[in-house]
Amino acid sequence: MTERKPDEISPDSEDCKRDNLIRLGEFRTLWTAYAQSVLGDQLARVALSLLVFERTESAGWTAATYALTTLPALLSGVLLSGLADRFPRRTVMVGCDLVRAVIVGLMALPGTPLPLLAGLLVLAQLAEAPFGAAQGALLPSVLGAHRYERGQRVMLITHQAGQLVGFAGGGVLVVWLGSHVSLGLNAATFLLSAALIRFGVKARPVEGAATGQKRVHLQVRSAVALIWADPRLRSLVALGWLAGFIVLPEGLAAPFAEEAGGGGASVGLLLAAHPAGMVVGAAVLGRTGVGDDRRRRLLGPLAIGANLPLVFYWAGPGVGAAVLLLMLSGVCSAYQITAGATFVLLTPVDQRGQALGLARSGLIAMQGIGVASGGVITELSGSSAATIAGAGLLGTLCAVLVAVGWARARDTGTGTIPLRA
Repeated sequence: MTERKPDEISPDSEDCKRDNLIRLGEFRTLWTAYAQSVLGDQLARVALSLLVFERTESAGWTAATYALTTLPALLSGVLLSGLADRFPRRTVMVGCDLVRAVIVGLMALPGTPLPLLAGLLVLAQLAEAPFGAAQGALLPSVLGAHRYERGQRVMLITHQAGQLVGFAGGGVLVVWLGSHVSLGLNAATFLLSAALIRFGVKARPVEGAATGQKRVHLQVRSAVALIWADPRLRSLVALGWLAGFIVLPEGLAAPFAEEAGGGGASVGLLLAAHPAGMVVGAAVLGRTGVGDDRRRRLLGPLAIGANLPLVFYWAGPGVGAAVLLLMLSGVCSAYQITAGATFVLLTPVDQRGQALGLARSGLIAMQGIGVASGGVITELSGSSAATIAGAGLLGTLCAVLVAVGWARARDTGTGTIPLRA
């Protein structure tokens, strides 16, 4: 692993550490582009679900369409995230936005056949991974190491708030506007994002040793070797992948609500509880009195705390108690911000895009496996509460092991940033 240069690990000035991040021009541009894109994506997910259900009246096809909004990221995360290391990151982000604007615009055309709609959806989602990798790798250059985690925290709160708004009002808005107009608005958000990034973010050359000629398989192999060779990176990836256990209540929200005697409205409450908890947790961990080193020491205990509340589903809680358990899990799950930020800052600058893409692809895979396995087990056991409790127990045991590994690994290795701020 390469050493980071001294000017790369120090803040621009002591005053910068106290700056309001939104006052920083480039970050404000990236945040604005991201915020309106999140709202557009939530609107599009609801619009697609309603559009497919209206045409097919099939819950299976509707669920499959929703899955297509996330599953292609598995492939593109491995094969396309390296673009963020091979080409200027602003160029990659603008290109991905323009591609998605065109594709989603075609999806918005009335009368588009469902097979074509599904194919276009897959193509649009393939562009998400290189965009996310480029954005994640660019933020440290925009903010500096000492402000990067704060920036990630703002982005996560924005994402969770966008989800809450989407859960609360997305369906009503889509019914009012119509599915095709809603998809058109999502296409417009990509165009606006591309314009904001193109004219509001400074052009930067390809960093480090990355070149446009480097082969994809060599990039992937190099990123895998990098993560595997560093116990800190391995532990941070494992901490992130624990989300595969924590996501299960989301996938089983509808059957659990019925099992607990709740109505349709309770499903929305159950889905919103965890994001709401993460917003609270991000705010608490972001307090001035909680330093970077302390947050990194808390990664293990918080990972355990994110899984442990799910064990109490064995007591057969009602909807209200389950909402409280999910909020508590969400508060502790805010550790993911620190884990992700530390992972990026410990990765050499010329490999950040590919390494981040691999980590995110694994995270998506673990979440998909967790939800799919939970569905099968619930079918066999007949109890979604028992399934969630079992996942919480297994997740807690895994979190203990990962926490021990992180405690041993965190002070090992050299650069790129010192873990002690």
